[in-house]
Amino acid sequence: MAQDKLRLIPLGGLGEFGMNCMALRWQDDIIVIDAGLMFPEEELLGVDIVVPDISYLTENRTKVKAIILTHGHEDHIGGLPWILSELNVPVYGTEFTLALAEGKLDEHRLLDDADLIEMIPGKKFSIGPFTIQPIHVTHSLVDCVAVAIHTPVGVVLHTGDFKVDLSPPDGKAFDLQAFADLGKNGGVLALLQDSTNVDRKGWTPSERAVRPRLDEIFGQTKKKLFFSCFSSSVTRIALAFDLAAKHGRKVAVIGRSMDNATEIAQDLGYLKVPQGLIINPGQMRDFAPEKLLVMISGTQGEPMSALSRAAVNNHKFAKIEAGDTVLMSSRVIPGNEKGIYRVIDHLERRDALVIHDDGTNGLIHVSGHGSQEELKLMINLVQPKFFIPVHGDYRHLKRHVELALSTGVPQKAILMEDGEILELTKDTAQKNGKVTTGRVCIDSGGTIDVVEDVVIRDRQHLSEDGIVIAIVAIDKRTGQSEGVPEIVMRGFAMDDAQLIGESRAIVKRTLEGSSAEERQDYGVIKEKIRGDLKRFIQKSTSRRPLIMPVIMEI
Repeated sequence: MAQDKLRLIPLGGLGEFGMNCMALRWQDDIIVIDAGLMFPEEELLGVDIVVPDISYLTENRTKVKAIILTHGHEDHIGGLPWILSELNVPVYGTEFTLALAEGKLDEHRLLDDADLIEMIPGKKFSIGPFTIQPIHVTHSLVDCVAVAIHTPVGVVLHTGDFKVDLSPPDGKAFDLQAFADLGKNGGVLALLQDSTNVDRKGWTPSERAVRPRLDEIFGQTKKKLFFSCFSSSVTRIALAFDLAAKHGRKVAVIGRSMDNATEIAQDLGYLKVPQGLIINPGQMRDFAPEKLLVMISGTQGEPMSALSRAAVNNHKFAKIEAGDTVLMSSRVIPGNEKGIYRVIDHLERRDALVIHDDGTNGLIHVSGHGSQEELKLMINLVQPKFFIPVHGDYRHLKRHVELALSTGVPQKAILMEDGEILELTKDTAQKNGKVTTGRVCIDSGGTIDVVEDVVIRDRQHLSEDGIVIAIVAIDKRTGQSEGVPEIVMRGFAMDDAQLIGESRAIVKRTLEGSSAEERQDYGVIKEKIRGDLKRFIQKSTSRRPLIMPVIMEI
């Protein structure tokens, strides 16, 4: 009997934001939708990214036929290098999604062996018993799709991330007709729907809704305008370029992620830039401040991002001066508040005008996810028999089940978590068993090294390479370092007075080469000390100890 059942197995993204990964299995064929990552919390020392445990896929490696990507955000494609290093299977995605994936795979030296296949919205293709129908949806990124998977027991529709934008800036509207056709042709068996904005009433505004306020800001800004948004928000970047041309400003692009995204978007025609609009950051000094727009990465307050460094006057090109305007056109991702407000404090100290999405400055950012009315619209359009919320914390999934049932459409709404197996026939949907799931911590310094467990990883790190603690006292008021930095080494070179002395000199040099503002910002100064010490110790000893700067506030 189990052979005649379709199995849905979420491996990530149901119970947390990020790490989105869903397996569908029919008999001996498995396809995977999305391969996302999460960024680690501060307490995960030595961890770069967190990806889903794919034990279930590796145990069934001969059955895994393909990975299908809905769009190019990190929480949907960021885990791809990790999965492809274990399972080299074909990867399907739209043109822009694959361009972003290529960059990731190239970085990990996996591109030459990867089989990347472009899929076109509206054009069906088959993988074993599955027929895949990509459907164009709108989101905060271009070239996004939902996937309708036609299986022997019925259609499973995975929305990916979406909102219903009928007048997007790129002119490619949400494909309502395709979803309506699915509903008319007997409805879908199961709808897997994005839960991100289930708490928000009403409709999510169109991306075009930000233009009037941004246009006003461009017109009012008297000096340099620094514009920060998610580097993947190509339509927002295109709008900023368009307004720069309208208001006679040249554009300098600063920050690796922003640079990469604009280059890919230009190559693929999503970003049309007038001749001579973009200048090299080194040319900024040749133009009057009122003639400059600086597109800069770091909208979430990341300690070593371009905006964070510019905020403490530690960027080669981005010099933020009194009277400049800094526009942060993005939402605050929960957990990032401290870093973002720290950067804003530094910008205010520089007497810059900071405009961010605090609810009082007008519409400078809109979400890429559908609110309650869009979620209900999708349910009513496709007429699902069964409903499974995806992408969200447990509370979001629970709220989404309640919302779906309130429409009166699904016969049954099922709240699932990572690892649970849902078995579907044409008439039934039942949970049956669990598979191994969890978080795998990755240290991606050049190669992909798995951190099996944080505690084990720390013990191994300490036993093999030891620990170096740099203790620095800093006067909070003045930013001056007090006394001589103390270096404590455990696990290696404990008696090497020369190494300790040279390490102390490195820390001292880092402090002396930093501005008072940087020294007062413990996030920035700790990263600088860690980076400089790490380079020195690796070069001197070929070891990678755990380096922990400790800042004592006096």
